[in-house]
Amino acid sequence: MARRAVEQELSRERILEAARHLFVTKGYRAISMRSIGQHLGYSHGSLYYHFKEKAELFYAIVMEDFDHLCFLFREVKDQPEHGEWSKVELLLIEFIRFGLDNAHQYEIMFMTRDEELLSYCRAEQARCFDLFASIIRQSMTASDHTREEMNTIPLSLFLSIHGFISYYIQDRVGYDDIKPAVVAHVKTLCRVL
Repeated sequence: MARRAVEQELSRERILEAARHLFVTKGYRAISMRSIGQHLGYSHGSLYYHFKEKAELFYAIVMEDFDHLCFLFREVKDQPEHGEWSKVELLLIEFIRFGLDNAHQYEIMFMTRDEELLSYCRAEQARCFDLFASIIRQSMTASDHTREEMNTIPLSLFLSIHGFISYYIQDRVGYDDIKPAVVAHVKTLCRVL
């Protein structure tokens, strides 16, 4: 009965959100299950109903965030072409919007330097990039681009968007705060296509 009460009060989502914030602001190594529990006002034992260890909790955060980003990419992929925006432009804009409006998540996903944490992120980064690159390649025609360009252009676009996000994320600005700069950047990048 006590376990059910804890599960109802302390949801998996609350734990993930608190842990995400603590990992970004204080660093993965500085945070323990005990400190996450204290931050939430619960004993660390109550966290173990949801997660066996800190590494499992971190992996759940990473998976959730990459799943969300891939979902956004698939939404763009499945949209029909329309209006003034190409699919590639919409893809780049969605990537920037996600990064700027989810700064803590983006930092964990793409900006961590901790080798142990990178092991959790590398496969998900690759999965995300593969989807991103496939959408870019679908818009490229083999007659207009060399085989090498079919490989290098998606990577160059990805890295350029990542650099843009990394630059602005330091100031904690949201997408709406710099939308004109986003649009100008994306339009400039897409001239290569």
